[in-house]
Amino acid sequence: MRALLLAAAVAVSPLALSGASIAQSADPVEAFYKGKNLNLLVGVSAGGAYDLTLRLVARHIVRFIPGRPTPVAQNMTGATGLVMANYLYNVAPKDGSYIGLIQNGLATFQAVGMEGAQFDARQLEWIGSPAPTIETMIAYKKRTGVSSIEDARQREVIVGSIGSSGITYMYPLMLNDMAGTKFRMVPGYTGSGALNLAMERGEVDARNNSWGSVKANKPGWITDGDIAVLTYSGRKQPDLAKSPHLEDIIKDKTDLAVFKVVTAGSQLGHPFAMAPGVPADRIAAVRKAFAEMLKSPEFIKEAVAAQIDIDYVDPDEMRQVVSELFATPQSVRDRARKYFDRK
Repeated sequence: MRALLLAAAVAVSPLALSGASIAQSADPVEAFYKGKNLNLLVGVSAGGAYDLTLRLVARHIVRFIPGRPTPVAQNMTGATGLVMANYLYNVAPKDGSYIGLIQNGLATFQAVGMEGAQFDARQLEWIGSPAPTIETMIAYKKRTGVSSIEDARQREVIVGSIGSSGITYMYPLMLNDMAGTKFRMVPGYTGSGALNLAMERGEVDARNNSWGSVKANKPGWITDGDIAVLTYSGRKQPDLAKSPHLEDIIKDKTDLAVFKVVTAGSQLGHPFAMAPGVPADRIAAVRKAFAEMLKSPEFIKEAVAAQIDIDYVDPDEMRQVVSELFATPQSVRDRARKYFDRK
């Protein structure tokens, strides 16, 4: 009997070991994400480039994540994205089920010493960005007749903004200080869509906006000649060759250095990140999925149709931008702070 039991045990052992081997070789990332939601957060309201980018990425990135989680896109508004960034860093589960599309100016917000940033941008686990952002100052030329930066130096131009702490407020304010424009600020619009509507209704004459957002959300403004791009910053663009680059209109080197600190986030574009503490294998899988997504024909087709640029900013580049920002001389960051520090 004992011999029979030993023989049976020997016979079964290879199967048992085989099953154990299969269990041990199963992808733990796939096992985690299978059947789960992937929550993608953005800190602004619907209707702008951030929201459009978030939802495009949400639809496609899950195809490349092992286990194919279900995407859930959410708008968590407040303080121009600060509420969402603080939530992602401090409250959201650190298990890989939450990704945030961070407002790109928030790293600068922290670097200049503003209160309210309950995160460290240097510790965020950057996932990637579809492309850097090209910031513009546009005027509704068709109605106002304002067609150049010189026009804005000669007459008062009413500018709308989303609050008084984000790039839509700071960009024209810096142009007043450094390029001699006469923009009169009207803050308080709830989002990019509301601000665009205000332009069309005649409530405001001009606004700051990313060039990608204009192309994606208001292409008719461009094709019909409704707007003029008074100036822009970031990588030089062939389709903006007739508009002066920021570096051509701000002559003082220190002023330009301050402007670059405030707009450093444009190098990050629409940056996706996870909080520190997420398991490394899940971060690596999501980073890989993001890069693969940007090369997929399905994603590219939708991005082109939505006028969303693809010029991949990888996690290493994002870390470098943030590192250089914090390495900027304190005197320059102190000057930059006043554009954030508005009561």
